[in-house]
Amino acid sequence: MASSALIGILITFLVIILVLYLVQRLPLDGRTRQIAQIVVILIGIISLLKYLAVF
Repeated sequence: MASSALIGILITFLVIILVLYLVQRLPLDGRTRQIAQIVVILIGIISLLKYLAVF
């Protein structure tokens, strides 16, 4: 059970990093890019909290 949660957390973390990298590659202005990064980070934190059984 613990290894399953650990794998889920690791995969979620890697997906967050990948999406943040892809957001950097998009041709957006600075403000829009920053908003997109904040949204991705918030969704990632909520997803990680789900794996830690907070939600």
